[in-house]
Amino acid sequence: MTPLDPENPFARPSSLPFGLPPFDRIRAQHFRPAFEAGMAEHRAEIAAIGANPQAPTFANTVEALERTGDLLARVSSVFFNLTSSHTDDELDAIEADVAPRLAAHTDAVRLDPALFARLDAVHAARHELGLTGEALRLVERHHRDAVRAGAGLDPARQDRLREINTELSTLTTSFRTRLMADTNAAALHLLDPAELDGLPGDALAAAREAAAGRGLEGYLITLALPTGQPALASLRRRDVRERLFRASVSRGLRGDANDTREVLTRIVDLRAEAARLLGFADHAAYVVADQTAGTSEAVSEMLAGLVPPAVANARAEAAELEALLVADGETAPLAPWDWPFYADRVRRERYGVDTAALRPWFELERVVADGVLYAAGELYGLSFTRRTDLPTYHPDVRVFEASGPDGTPLGLVLADWFARDSKRGGAWMSSFVEQSHLLGTRPVIVINLNVPRPPDGEPALLTLDEVETAFHEFGHVLHGLLSDVRYRRLSGTSVPRDFVEYPSQVNEMWAMWPDVLDRYARHHVTGDPLAAGTVEKLNSARSYGQGYATAEYLAAALLDLEWHHRTAADEPVTPDAVEAFEAAALARHGIALDLVPPRYRSTYFAHVFAGGYGAGYYSYVWSEVLDADTVDWFRAQGGLRREAGARFAAELLCRGGAVDPMAAFTAVVGRPPSLEPLLRRRALLPGDHARQQW
Repeated sequence: MTPLDPENPFARPSSLPFGLPPFDRIRAQHFRPAFEAGMAEHRAEIAAIGANPQAPTFANTVEALERTGDLLARVSSVFFNLTSSHTDDELDAIEADVAPRLAAHTDAVRLDPALFARLDAVHAARHELGLTGEALRLVERHHRDAVRAGAGLDPARQDRLREINTELSTLTTSFRTRLMADTNAAALHLLDPAELDGLPGDALAAAREAAAGRGLEGYLITLALPTGQPALASLRRRDVRERLFRASVSRGLRGDANDTREVLTRIVDLRAEAARLLGFADHAAYVVADQTAGTSEAVSEMLAGLVPPAVANARAEAAELEALLVADGETAPLAPWDWPFYADRVRRERYGVDTAALRPWFELERVVADGVLYAAGELYGLSFTRRTDLPTYHPDVRVFEASGPDGTPLGLVLADWFARDSKRGGAWMSSFVEQSHLLGTRPVIVINLNVPRPPDGEPALLTLDEVETAFHEFGHVLHGLLSDVRYRRLSGTSVPRDFVEYPSQVNEMWAMWPDVLDRYARHHVTGDPLAAGTVEKLNSARSYGQGYATAEYLAAALLDLEWHHRTAADEPVTPDAVEAFEAAALARHGIALDLVPPRYRSTYFAHVFAGGYGAGYYSYVWSEVLDADTVDWFRAQGGLRREAGARFAAELLCRGGAVDPMAAFTAVVGRPPSLEPLLRRRALLPGDHARQQW
């Protein structure tokens, strides 16, 4: 094993606070040798565990496994955060080379016969060994990881799984890079300011800044990741709205080098084959078996039950909006690019709320300091101090040190708020360092949004959706930051995919909590609060449009499941048949609404084909069942009260994957979850709906 050059910044653990990576020293040329050394070191550590002549025990096998792979973890966390947040051609080339090798390395570890024999022995004797609590969960988790990776299969099937996983790693990387390139290329370039009539002043300035950043004249409306683009709600020109909408839905479909159809269909076929090798009917069955839902049939049943009321509500909303369109002298029928514009008008005229006009009250710095961080302080006793002395990977990134109620340092939070061409779309939380008492590490977490960057010296003003997204993603941050477990494999957000969104969705409630809103929602020039009654109006306005919101989400979730219910015996879907497959799948579920396209179409469904949500996009609504019920619980406790926060933290946020997730929910709320709060929230509850246990 060739040792890593001591001058390489990954050669030893970072000496910076909390192990923050030394971004000021890290260069692209450091990654390949660090990956090489990290994989070699990890293989040697695994071989040593497998060759241990002593009988397998929890300490010499399972806990020993937890201590392996530190160098590889250090370089991987930095590299893959950068390829999402601040990539370039050199990093993309490294990823294309490294990703399949990392996939092969992961297989080599999980399929190592000597290691699995020892894991299997400890797992079989786990109760006789007296293992309980976190130690028992760790044994079961590592054993299940190995079994689900194919450790129990014969060599021929393992070899084929290795081939599949290597190819999948290349394909998912390709999907991400193609989508990022096509999203940048599809941005709407406009020269005539009249075409931007209706766009708020700060959004206009951001569009001008985006164009200048690419050396273009005029304005550039960059694309958000979902189908619906924020500017559609304010642009008055119908033809411009249509151009923006068509740019959004055409991503990955243009037949050029960035077309994603060939990649995604191959991903689907390989996932189906892997599922068959592992003994599952399809990839959806394989994925959901390891989630709280248990079976894909349970997921399908829940989604199917939501479709009829969502579609009925969406059609009623459409009829009302088309009447407004005609009253404006426009030609019917209503088109999908018209919906956001007229829905926003309904909210203004019916509820007295112009969400676009509220942007001056949602200035980014104040939303963060007096909203997001304030709520975390009130509820959990946390405090946050800006650290300007620590290096970051981009000048826009800010670093905060978090402390607990007694002043004990907890970790670091890196905040990366602004969109840029080197950053993928969407919003997310990730980690550079995960909490572990065994390893003596405390969390270093990054939160990413994609807010358009304003010109220098001007404030970043957020939409209401962006405010809620900031609170949502900070819910993930809290899940990682408050982690208090011994083992890294169970740390923070290492919970089932259909549970991980639950704490973050709960955190959204504080965005509209009156005491919190009153602190951060101040006019960025005058300091004036929102007008009296605005919160009530906002809550009423938000109840409008739930048919559309639910239908677009369900369409995407069902589309994800349809792709992943395909079996290895099915005739493959060819790239040129992707759109026909989509249409047939949506029609089969009764949700093929031309006016309500899926939140993500297949060709830009990054969650599914470039992220960890394949056959798991249903997680958002599955988690929302728990979320809606917990929001009711918080309200019953009096809202933003330290006692309620302490219980939610101690029983759930601090525990990560160290406890059964549904047991954690019950420990907080005091009973199993109910479906009724979700149905009420989404205006899907007919009459006196009987209380249902879910």
